[in-house]
Amino acid sequence: MTEKLLFTGKTHISGGRNGSARSSDGTIDIKLPQPHPAAENLFGIAWSACYIGAIEFAASQRKITLPAGPEVDAEIDLNVDNGSFFLRARLNVSLPGIDRDVAQELIEAAHGICPYSKATHGNIDVETKLV
Repeated sequence: MTEKLLFTGKTHISGGRNGSARSSDGTIDIKLPQPHPAAENLFGIAWSACYIGAIEFAASQRKITLPAGPEVDAEIDLNVDNGSFFLRARLNVSLPGIDRDVAQELIEAAHGICPYSKATHGNIDVETKLV
């Protein structure tokens, strides 16, 4: 198998009261006066975007036409236990117009495709729910 680079995201983040984040392509330019909850929100957005792409890819592999765009509501919890910080996540997925069994198969397949799901597998508690 030959590795092929598909995309490199480039960002610049500055901290402090006047903190901000921007991407080199200009698609993201936001103020970040506090690192949290911004980090959890940005992680949820990035993971959800990737996960939607993975669902669409899984559907195309199975020759399933999605009648409407998938939607994901992500909840990323920042927790602390005895001074150790950790994350927990919930992905609530909507696939309107798709049989529930097929939709469940697609959201499970997406975890094996999405690089964010792969990166977090076994590292944080993740609950995925078809809504």
